[in-house]
Amino acid sequence: MSDQAEKKKTDLLGRIDQFRADWEALLEEVGEARFERPGTAGDWTFRDVVAHLNGWRERTLLRLEATHEGRDPAPPPWPSHLDDDTDDEVDAINAWLYARAARRSSEDVVAESRVQLARMRELAAAIPAQDLFTPDRYPWLGAHAIADVAIGSLSHFYEEHVPGIRVWLAESR
Repeated sequence: MSDQAEKKKTDLLGRIDQFRADWEALLEEVGEARFERPGTAGDWTFRDVVAHLNGWRERTLLRLEATHEGRDPAPPPWPSHLDDDTDDEVDAINAWLYARAARRSSEDVVAESRVQLARMRELAAAIPAQDLFTPDRYPWLGAHAIADVAIGSLSHFYEEHVPGIRVWLAESR
């Protein structure tokens, strides 16, 4: 599995690189003048969506850092009574992330996203391929591989947010 794991790692790093390029292109397309305009996802502004993605990516980074350092991950940034196993809890987490970021500037939130994506790439590159792709490798991930967490973080953006952002962009022209 070593050669196959190395190929999968190269593919994962390529996906992260492509995501970062897509992200930069989207930031440019949206333009700073529209970062605070509502309607990107319901009443949320583009800045709000970026902060939301950053909040969930923070959890992904905690898991990748724990993998890299050979320890259990720190708890996610939201209150410990919230768990992401149910839709109601996910909605509560999203509300908490929204409130946490309410006073942050667009520039700060976008800068954080760039730092997080660079860190995700750095960690994925540093973790041995075998550790990235072995299911059941980490008890705190259940049957998943840590690569699934990184891929899920990227896929969520494309599946859940890009379509709405595209509609919002078309309507705001």
